[in-house]
Amino acid sequence: MDTSSASFGRLLPGMVGMALVGSSVTVSHTLVDAPLFTTQAVRYAAATAIVLVMARLAGARPVWPRGREWLWLAGIAVTGLVLFNVAVVRGVEHAEPAVIAVAVACVPLVLGVVGPVLERRRPSRQVLWAAPVVMAGAVLVEGTGRTDAVGLAWAALALGCEAAFTLLAVPVLRRHSPWGVSLHAMWLAGVLLAVLGVTSEGPSAVRELSGAQWAAVGHLALMVTAVAFVLWYSTVRAVGAGRAGLLTGIAPLAAAAAGAVSGTGMPSPSVWLGIAVLILGLVGGLRPRGLPAGEGTAVEHSPAAGSPPASPPAPARAGSAGAGGGGLPHDG
Repeated sequence: MDTSSASFGRLLPGMVGMALVGSSVTVSHTLVDAPLFTTQAVRYAAATAIVLVMARLAGARPVWPRGREWLWLAGIAVTGLVLFNVAVVRGVEHAEPAVIAVAVACVPLVLGVVGPVLERRRPSRQVLWAAPVVMAGAVLVEGTGRTDAVGLAWAALALGCEAAFTLLAVPVLRRHSPWGVSLHAMWLAGVLLAVLGVTSEGPSAVRELSGAQWAAVGHLALMVTAVAFVLWYSTVRAVGAGRAGLLTGIAPLAAAAAGAVSGTGMPSPSVWLGIAVLILGLVGGLRPRGLPAGEGTAVEHSPAAGSPPASPPAPARAGSAGAGGGGLPHDG
């Protein structure tokens, strides 16, 4: 396999995952009136069971966390899954949804700078150039909106939580693999959300879900959580957090396409411009680089990781990877 094909193969899982996330926006809107914590608890509980089955079929063997790994995995659950949902819900009470989406669109730059630091290598100049382009394209696609100071604070928290979802996984991806990181983050988040749901919404809140909402939860649990998490973390492990972060620009593209297909109308000229800018940033940032093997590429070649791990699960085996119901890997 040539270099360009190998590079594309490592990016493909994350690309598919982001497309799944972006296309789930209309499904997520079904849950706007559902009890937040209870619904998300059901979603992550179901996703945990699905990943267990998928891992067994794929021959993967998730291991139990030990020592400091509990902190990293719990951090993913608390920030990337639980707090992110709270930030989005509380944020839209003070800001239009586009404001939260714009904040989350800054994730590629955060991952491009902080990710390589955690992986003990220098940030890629190619990624640092492409990240602002991807961000600008995402802003054009998502649009802007009104907000106040409180809304900006919630948007900033959503950005931090979105970045944490990927960054906190870097130290544990080698030992736990995408399967293990996904599994442990899901069940930990499910427990936390269940406690929040029982205490704030009541034990009977689950009975408030309609048939359409149950179907939406099932779709999110399978495609946008179980499938998407494994695919996203596979790409993060293969190419590094910085380069993988550029793929978050695919979610707005998929959302725009899903909106057009579902009958909400064709994109406006500004959205078309944003799509063009996004594609430019993605092509520029993800094209194969003429670097020596191991220099600023995959996580497994970093000094912190030691010898290369096994190749990430192929899309056919894993099948996986928002602001407020449709933006990034965990989708809110």
